[in-house]
Amino acid sequence: MNRWKLTGKRALITGASKGIGRAIAEEFLQLGAEVCIVARNEANIEQLVDEWREKGWLAQGIAADVADPSQEDEIFTTISGYWENIDILVNNVGTNIRKKTLDYSFSEYELILNTNLSPVFRICQLAYPMLKKSNGSSVINIASVAGLTHIRTGAPYAMSKAAMLQLTRNLAVEWASDNIRVNAVAPWYIHTPLAETVLQNPEYLNAVLAETPMKRVGDPVEVASVVAFLAMPASSYITGQCIAVDGGFLVNGF
Repeated sequence: MNRWKLTGKRALITGASKGIGRAIAEEFLQLGAEVCIVARNEANIEQLVDEWREKGWLAQGIAADVADPSQEDEIFTTISGYWENIDILVNNVGTNIRKKTLDYSFSEYELILNTNLSPVFRICQLAYPMLKKSNGSSVINIASVAGLTHIRTGAPYAMSKAAMLQLTRNLAVEWASDNIRVNAVAPWYIHTPLAETVLQNPEYLNAVLAETPMKRVGDPVEVASVVAFLAMPASSYITGQCIAVDGGFLVNGF
């Protein structure tokens, strides 16, 4: 039954101080993993890590902005002081600005791409040596159904998630010989601080529910459980895949 546990695994999770990232971290910790989270707000990180350690969980935290290339190397300098290898990498950092295409400034476009996509590519590069040392590691990229179909969330966000899915496929092939699996999870609307800004609009919420066969918004733990499965030995023959956590949205029709 060790196939269904994460005991002794070392997991690095970006953007893990709230929402889906926090749920993933707590799911991993409950399953026996040691977790290092990366987020920008140092106070939030310290509070979370203290809470987790009081429960007897093995947790570390690094305050850094993964969208800042100058800080990415520092992140791995710090991590290499904790661990020799990384068993699980979860790329979760993301942001969005919801507008019609013609309304974006170039700086807004750059912000979305430089937050959602470029750090994933670079962090995968930097993590590779430590992932390879694990001799059986897993990378999970948190994408979105916006990368698979149009959901009125904005072209730059959708572009960033579609590119993340292609990166997932490429790395799955390139790194298979190193025993590194690479998969993605694509959520639909989930109760997170980022999503709540639009779900507070009753008209918009009703439109979301109308397109969701399960007629509800998902919870962060429902994404975290799928991520945990992809990190487990139980999923050892799965790579290059994208699993939608969407209440049936992508297969819905009239």
